[in-house]
Amino acid sequence: MSQPSLPFRQVHLDFHTHGLIPGIGAQFCAETFADTLVKARINSINLFARCHHGYLYYDSRKFPQYRHPHLQRDLLREQMEACRARGIRTPVYLSIQWDALMAEAHPEWLVRDEYGKTPVPTYAPGFYNSLCLNTPYENYLRELVSEVLDDYPADGFWLDILMPQECSCRACRGLILANGGDPSQPEERMALACDTLTRFKREMSELIRGKNPECLVFYNSGHVGPWVRRELDAFSHLEVESLPSGQWGYGHFPVTARYARTLGKELLGMTGKFHTAWGDFHSFKNPEALSYECFSMLAHNVKCSIGDQLHPNGVLCPHTYELIGTVYREVERREPWCEGAVPVVEIGLLTPEGLDGWTGFGGIPGSVKGAVRLLQELHHQFDIIDTEADFGAYRLLIIPDEFLIAAPLARKLEAYLAAGGAIIASHRAGLKPDRSGFALLMGVAYRGDAAFAPQFVKPREVFRNGLRPTEQVIYLGGSAVEAEDGAEVLADAINPYFNRTWQHYCSHMHAPSSGEVGGPAVIRSGRCIYFAHPVFAQYGTNAPRWCRAMVANALDLLLPGPRVRVPERPGLLVTLNEQKAENRMVLHLLYGAITRNNETIEIIDEIIPLSDIPVSLKVDGAVEEVRCVPEGSPLPFARKEGRIEFILPRLNGYQMICVSRPA
Repeated sequence: MSQPSLPFRQVHLDFHTHGLIPGIGAQFCAETFADTLVKARINSINLFARCHHGYLYYDSRKFPQYRHPHLQRDLLREQMEACRARGIRTPVYLSIQWDALMAEAHPEWLVRDEYGKTPVPTYAPGFYNSLCLNTPYENYLRELVSEVLDDYPADGFWLDILMPQECSCRACRGLILANGGDPSQPEERMALACDTLTRFKREMSELIRGKNPECLVFYNSGHVGPWVRRELDAFSHLEVESLPSGQWGYGHFPVTARYARTLGKELLGMTGKFHTAWGDFHSFKNPEALSYECFSMLAHNVKCSIGDQLHPNGVLCPHTYELIGTVYREVERREPWCEGAVPVVEIGLLTPEGLDGWTGFGGIPGSVKGAVRLLQELHHQFDIIDTEADFGAYRLLIIPDEFLIAAPLARKLEAYLAAGGAIIASHRAGLKPDRSGFALLMGVAYRGDAAFAPQFVKPREVFRNGLRPTEQVIYLGGSAVEAEDGAEVLADAINPYFNRTWQHYCSHMHAPSSGEVGGPAVIRSGRCIYFAHPVFAQYGTNAPRWCRAMVANALDLLLPGPRVRVPERPGLLVTLNEQKAENRMVLHLLYGAITRNNETIEIIDEIIPLSDIPVSLKVDGAVEEVRCVPEGSPLPFARKEGRIEFILPRLNGYQMICVSRPA
């Protein structure tokens, strides 16, 4: 049986509730609960069977001792029945690696570090010590999931907290030894941790699908990266937990969504109604921010989920659902132009996540963050991809900063170039794993790290668009390279007088330019352009406009006539999607004034309208009409050299524009 399509308007209803709190669910009213959700236009809600504290919120036959001590009703059943009567889907939430009750009752099941200690101090508030899935704890989890499947009509399972953690507990040491390994080695412990998660997910999904083939299954790690490929068959769909006002920031969602959407699974995004993040009771996200976050999901071909936390008394906060309803009513109006859409992209940005030697599970490389920010500001249409992607789907690939290339990948990239593709690479990207030289034929000879840092880049005339004809600093250290025969130098690297040391220093920062050319800074060879400096990580660090201008110039040379042209404006997100069944494209323009007017979080607290935005789209074939949707107002357009051009008179935060072809 095929699994149902994901709904657009979901709520994730946290319910992590300590055993000392009385009256759990005492004021719950099924009709009021369901009415509140319907009024807010919610059509799916994750309901809690078990929380991080370890308590159950249903009448368990197998483990009645773990039901919350102050719960006097089958809360899960009442919630589910009320929702299902209104056509609202009810996936079920269970915590996996965090469980305060089990951690206290079975300390022998806890993840242990190399010293035999738990990573989180004993007296730290919270439930953040993880339980090892190679212990009998796994049997308990299987029993819980089986019981819920047998007794409750769950539409899916949302299984939370699955992170690979090096573990030196007795069970893990024994498994490594049994396989001929050495548990004292961190890399062997991490390999076992990753293998354990993959095994657990596959076996759990087999259990769930054996009882309910249509059941949705998602395993949450707070991020989706290339490591998910090894266990992708265990997922029915993917979700991106990304609360911008929490630890994620506004830079996380576009990175993760642009990668996850390439994996062939339906995708759901998740933000929160909280001013900060999970567990922030009695706080409210600015409505401008919540709208921006959900509309960003639509623009990236992602469906929406908003996180909330139910009060222990079981009553939904009506003011929270007024806020959510305000946003979800607008989402609902736009769904006809989002259902079944796919992104129209030209650029593939390769991420080093998942490469050998990359240890940042759950983290995003700085070069990728910088590249995403830069490309979005230039309004190019792009995916984030890994080495298993079909490179032929993209007119141009970007290989950023620290991407070492082994022989098989080099052959794949050379074939891509031979077929007419183009590549932009920077700094050490393209080097062989031993850094003995470049694995790709890019017209560049590698000589090691540059002797000076910072250096200065001076563009030659062909490369000066948007740049001053003088030195411009690159703060991060680059590579020393030479241009090979037939390659063209587009910009020169200029050395300072000296590096800053206690013996050699000038003023408060780096020494100025000495005027001495230290080698090429930007080289073009055929369909490749190489930057000697880590321009993408540099842009992510402090966003020098001259870095953006240099990358823009490289893109203009290698990718003339991009699919979308809109004047550069930082903060303006422009994405192009296509609904093939409806024979139309939908352009999304989203503007958010993201500020950091405080010490801890990014904020959006106002909508700043923009006026008279010129748009140029490359369109194959005839165009019947251009309209603002869902409003329906037509936009006059002109045809010019295979493109259509029009002006959007006003952008009040978010606008979708439908470009229809003749039937």
